[in-house]
Amino acid sequence: MKIRYYLFLGALSCALPVLSAPPAPEYEFFIAANINRNYVIGSKIVTTNGIFRRDVAGAWQHVGYNDTGISAFAFDPRDRGVIYTTTTNGLWRSLDGGKLWRICNDSEMTEGLDVAVDPNAPDHVYLALPDGIAFSSDRAQHLERREHGLPARGKFTRALAIDRTRAGRVLAGCEIGIYLTEDAGKNWRQVLPTKDTVADIQQSPHDPRIWFAVTQSAGAWRSADGGLTWIHVPAAPGDRPLHNVTFDVTNPNRLAIGSWGRGVWTSEDGGRTWTDRNAGLPAGARVWRVGVDPAGRLFASVVEETLFQSADFGRAWRPDALAGSAVKKFLLLPKAPK
Repeated sequence: MKIRYYLFLGALSCALPVLSAPPAPEYEFFIAANINRNYVIGSKIVTTNGIFRRDVAGAWQHVGYNDTGISAFAFDPRDRGVIYTTTTNGLWRSLDGGKLWRICNDSEMTEGLDVAVDPNAPDHVYLALPDGIAFSSDRAQHLERREHGLPARGKFTRALAIDRTRAGRVLAGCEIGIYLTEDAGKNWRQVLPTKDTVADIQQSPHDPRIWFAVTQSAGAWRSADGGLTWIHVPAAPGDRPLHNVTFDVTNPNRLAIGSWGRGVWTSEDGGRTWTDRNAGLPAGARVWRVGVDPAGRLFASVVEETLFQSADFGRAWRPDALAGSAVKKFLLLPKAPK
């Protein structure tokens, strides 16, 4: 009977169809960069700054307007022609792919630091400000303050990250910790207290329960329950400012951190251990941001140098392009629907 049993299973398995894995999502890779080497006020040197998209040939194509003050940007997931940027004078929006722009805020909401669009409620736009958070329910046509639950002191907001699994669920990186809203900003509560500013918060593209955050001097933090509770990551550098953290969309175990003074650090085991990956980069480790493109290539923006890329996640580096640039933000987005 045992022999016949295994023969039956073998025959059954042969009859079953072969199931192929779902195709990997396709992404587009964007940056916001200032490219102003040798430029001074009054100079005749023409520089190009702002948003760039990396094309299939590996070249960086400029998108939108030329502005050295762009700190962050976001797109409407339904329409890549709807673009939002944050600058020193607030929030700007284009509805035609960057040809025409309008400022969305009044004089009480200046110095935009970050902007985020809810993928499950794309008309909802969130704006990070030095003194709190603004919200719009109509694609930034109107903005209102939504700060109930933020501290009276310490609500300087550097980063916004929206949970892609649920509309209205947003994490904010503030001056004294991470705050969470689950009702589109009507109410906030602190989920991680820190001694200084949270610089970046990112959700894993592989597992939406996994989040990482980095701070100015309190190191890196990890959440495995959707941002409700956080655990300090002792293996990551914590003695210098950490500017951002990024995931590799091609490998769930790979992450990278960019730091001023500690350069590039990577993990290939989900954040348990971290390795210095500065060999081959200019001395000084002044890395402003790191990013990973759709092919798994690691990029590092070295201040006053250029953009560098690595095909082996930091083991070897080579100059990429954009000499004299400082990248303010890397953004990897699923390709827009056709």
